[in-house]
Amino acid sequence: MAHLPYDQLNGEIWYDGEFVPWKDAQLHVLSHGLHYASCVFEGERAYGGRIFKLEEHTDRLFESGRILDMEIPFTAQDINEACKEALKRNGLEDAYVRPVAWRGSEMMGVSAQNNTIHVAIAVWQWPSYFDPEKRMKGIRLDIAQWRRPDPRTAPSRAKAAGLYMICTLAKHAAESKGYEDALMLDWRGQVAEATGANIFFVTKEGEIHTPYPDCFLDGITRRTVIDLAREQGIPVIERAIKPAEMADFEQCFLTGTAAEVTPVSEIGPYRFTVGEITRALMEAYDKTVRP
Repeated sequence: MAHLPYDQLNGEIWYDGEFVPWKDAQLHVLSHGLHYASCVFEGERAYGGRIFKLEEHTDRLFESGRILDMEIPFTAQDINEACKEALKRNGLEDAYVRPVAWRGSEMMGVSAQNNTIHVAIAVWQWPSYFDPEKRMKGIRLDIAQWRRPDPRTAPSRAKAAGLYMICTLAKHAAESKGYEDALMLDWRGQVAEATGANIFFVTKEGEIHTPYPDCFLDGITRRTVIDLAREQGIPVIERAIKPAEMADFEQCFLTGTAAEVTPVSEIGPYRFTVGEITRALMEAYDKTVRP
């Protein structure tokens, strides 16, 4: 379904400490964040007017900034309150929340010590990341050409804009083949994650196995679902997983703020069922996030 471009939506965006009309929240074409990817962000969801794990997301935003040598010129409390106010001002209760921080345009070149750090927060309606009908049946994943890099070559613990370039390429390639998303391996050839979500597998014995996040983001939703599984007595094992092992798993699902808990029915040549454990965690997560 067609929708307005994001720069044409109505509402207000919090921009460097004050709310401005949506159309006025702009930055210069020579901003360092655009040219050199000095930009960090968060993805959050509000359910019934409450932003799920807001404080954890804000803490991660500041940690991402620290990793990229960016000192965010506001306090965590400032950002938390601005996120809540943005939700109210735009009249939304169920929404996506996007705080973002980037280097401005004072210096243009790789070096940018004197650039102003700008911060903005936008909120909008985003009901489902994947098509709801396909999601319930289990989405289909291609296996991406691009791999998550060695953490010695990229700041993999930051939610940084530049790290998503290969995700966009992988997702475009997958969608061009009729898939909904792609599985990315890491530089060692081990299972890593999808393009914007963490991945879990369920064995025939009812154990959950998931890659250890040593070169990709340890998602807040990932940690939430691990806790929910363990509360239900389901063993969760974090370990290195080789692609060939996918043949031995019965179920598979993705987790993320946008994806929530999404079943997977296919990854390349491997097939999975939407089983009891996956459905139970979908239900448990839904009950956890909704007030």
